[in-house]
Amino acid sequence: MKLVRYGAPGREKPGIIDADGRLRDLSRIVKDIDGEMLSSGGLAKIRKANLKRLKAVGGKPRLGPCIGRVRNFLAIGLNYSDHAAEGGNAIPKEPVVFNKQPSSICGPNDNTIMPKGSTKLDYECELGIVIGKRARYLAKEKALDAVAGYCIGNDVSERAFQMEHGQTIAKGKGAETFGPLGPWFVTKDEIKDPQKLKVWTKVNGELRQNGNTANMIFDCRHIVWYLSQFFVLEPGDVIVTGTPAGVGLGRKVQPQYLQVGDVVELGVDKLGQQTQTIVACKA
Repeated sequence: MKLVRYGAPGREKPGIIDADGRLRDLSRIVKDIDGEMLSSGGLAKIRKANLKRLKAVGGKPRLGPCIGRVRNFLAIGLNYSDHAAEGGNAIPKEPVVFNKQPSSICGPNDNTIMPKGSTKLDYECELGIVIGKRARYLAKEKALDAVAGYCIGNDVSERAFQMEHGQTIAKGKGAETFGPLGPWFVTKDEIKDPQKLKVWTKVNGELRQNGNTANMIFDCRHIVWYLSQFFVLEPGDVIVTGTPAGVGLGRKVQPQYLQVGDVVELGVDKLGQQTQTIVACKA
């Protein structure tokens, strides 16, 4: 199933993409696409629904983040060897873990706001994992049982904030609009192997990232298992799993960061694609 949230920011409604690619309203079936829905058996309710009887949504409504009310937004750094190398970093022996602020989450095609004082704005196309049930101290072989599905995440980053202000990664990862999620949340029954998905990014039409989740250092199973040894994972939590080479920081001649007016397109096989325009902060 391809589940979406559509409508104005803060007032999104639950929806589903049917077999013909049409958006249908799920409001009669579930209140939202979020952790509460996942923990209360909402996916089973949606599967039983007759989609043809659900209202088709006309026009081209805004798509919001595909998961609502995310409480824990976790991220894995340096999880592709080529990305680690382009930044001059050693291959990590264990997953590099940091938090992105839930307030950074936005729709997949919302504008990216360049923060005040930003000089090194960057992109990172990533496979996102959506947790489907409470998980703690998982056995590694059972780790993917806790996963409800997958989505695209752009781990938007401000490298100066990240690396030049006390080496606290989170400072460069959690600004407003730094966490686009979607366009849809795809349930895991549609993704036979999350380690065989192409990951790509274009900036102003130029292909910058062209990787594959097969090249992750730590795969999805390992990541979910590993995190569960340190944190309680809750339904609706999102984990973005790292990015391949090709980010602005890693450009060979000189870093090439995003500027106001740039258009970023990114996608992951079977999960759709996102488009963001970089805009100035008006605050």
